[in-house]
Amino acid sequence: MSSSDQEDHDEDAPLFRHPTRPSAVGEVPVSQSLIKAASNVCFSFFVLAVLAVTVVAVTYQPPDPWLQSSAAITTSLARVLPNSSFLLPDDSLLPTGEDFPSPSTAPGAAAAAQRDSADQAATSTANNANATAGACDPDAPLNCTDPRVLAAVKAFNAKAFFRKSIVFLSYEAPVPGPKPGQCDVAWRFRNRREKSWRRYRDYRRFELTPGDGCALDVTKVGKFRSGKNAARPPRPKGPKKPRVAPPPVDAEINDTIPLVGSEAEFRRGKYLYYMRGGDHCKSMNQFIWSFLCGLGEAKFLNRTFVMDLNMCLSGAHTADGKDVDGKDFRYYFDFEHLKESVSLVEKGDFLKDWRRWDKKKGPGRISVRKVPTYKVTPMQLKKDKSNIIWRQFDGHEPENYWYRVCEGRAAKVIQRPWYAIWKSKRLMNIVTEIAGRMDWDYDGLHVVRGWKAMNKKMYPNLDADTSPDAIVDKVTKLIKPWRNLYIATNEPFYNYFDKLRSHYHVHLLDDYKELWSNTSEWHNETTAINNGKYVPFDAYMKVIVDTEVFYRSKAKVETFNNLTRDCKDGINTCNL
Repeated sequence: MSSSDQEDHDEDAPLFRHPTRPSAVGEVPVSQSLIKAASNVCFSFFVLAVLAVTVVAVTYQPPDPWLQSSAAITTSLARVLPNSSFLLPDDSLLPTGEDFPSPSTAPGAAAAAQRDSADQAATSTANNANATAGACDPDAPLNCTDPRVLAAVKAFNAKAFFRKSIVFLSYEAPVPGPKPGQCDVAWRFRNRREKSWRRYRDYRRFELTPGDGCALDVTKVGKFRSGKNAARPPRPKGPKKPRVAPPPVDAEINDTIPLVGSEAEFRRGKYLYYMRGGDHCKSMNQFIWSFLCGLGEAKFLNRTFVMDLNMCLSGAHTADGKDVDGKDFRYYFDFEHLKESVSLVEKGDFLKDWRRWDKKKGPGRISVRKVPTYKVTPMQLKKDKSNIIWRQFDGHEPENYWYRVCEGRAAKVIQRPWYAIWKSKRLMNIVTEIAGRMDWDYDGLHVVRGWKAMNKKMYPNLDADTSPDAIVDKVTKLIKPWRNLYIATNEPFYNYFDKLRSHYHVHLLDDYKELWSNTSEWHNETTAINNGKYVPFDAYMKVIVDTEVFYRSKAKVETFNNLTRDCKDGINTCNL
């Protein structure tokens, strides 16, 4: 048989298969092919997932802390309209740096702790001296300079304020009260619920009588700041002087404007100047978000920020809904803490010095880099040697918002210095006064009504759930009867909560109007800032005080956690 015949025979002949052997090589069951393909797909997805997690872990930059968590800032500040303008505020207070930093990381905390340690060491020394004092005469009239007076006051305060979040830092020497047996004592303290290291002052009137042995017993104590003789150092005796305005209640406040010392110092300096943009007269949320962007860029560029103290209060924060220009930054925020935390100069003085010392021609000219658009990133300006980097925001909204500088790639390198923004201590002194008058022993109720209660589509239950009867029914189950109850609310009708007065000692912000009246310390201090002109206590100031007093309460009843079934940001947003 020829070879060709053999090949034809082989092609036509059936293949021989052994009954116990598998099929020919290359034939794989369909089920095994499907399993193998699924395994390959799953493994590919696993590799991609690992790669994605690795990239995120390497490049992730956490957002700036705001209030308790990053979710808070994502919810409240990342929600923007199509024109990149922030949503209207939700009747809540904008948190600042003092609401989240721990004392160990707050700027100035080490210095404050050192001062407090020194005060406590001096107090301990005084106590030791008291223990070794000579014999006492129980029938002798009370002498307020007797070390036993201060020892008795300290012991009383330690017991009375043990559960009231008050930390006593230092005491001043007792002074005689208006009657025999009375002494006025002043001290400095801080509140554990306030995370900043600011210190406050209290002075009270004590009545003391001899006790067992040589000790003195406190029989009666005045209310918050009742010891007027210890309020301020006594005036020196001598001929009468012309009457002047009383000094501020907190002499430690120093919010004077820093000045550039000389022409040489000005020329050596490096400045970042933001021209006023579209953020002016926007909500306080957007103002702070943009302002901190500018401070963050100045810090990144190692430059001094040129700051405009003139603010415009948005109609979202005013009683009549109209924007009010000409507000001073120092009315709302702690300028002293700000200038200690970051390098800055005031805009008006800066522009005067610039015009005065700039040579229009020749080698003495101050170099300026004008930046017409936010699209020039901070990274591109990092090596610029100009004396002044002048960012101009002349475009239309939203191209002229300051915070656009910190978007995109810049968001990974610019860290907003939240620690630099604290609320005004003048306003916080009012908060302390109100809480002190309730002896730091009160519960809080926060009732949000206003436009939210009228918007039945977004908040279908809020109006009914915050009616006077519904509030009484809910609150009486959560707070013990006849407690001091402070109500923070945007409800304009003062008598709206009268039904609670049958169960509690009710306190509202309007009960303390004298604290910002034309005879108050706050009035004297703010008019001094405003060149002697009256400063109205506006709606945003009231929100700051109202909310901060509520924060310092013990038991807290909140609208969207306790009173209503609705979500804080409207229907179907409870889990966002």
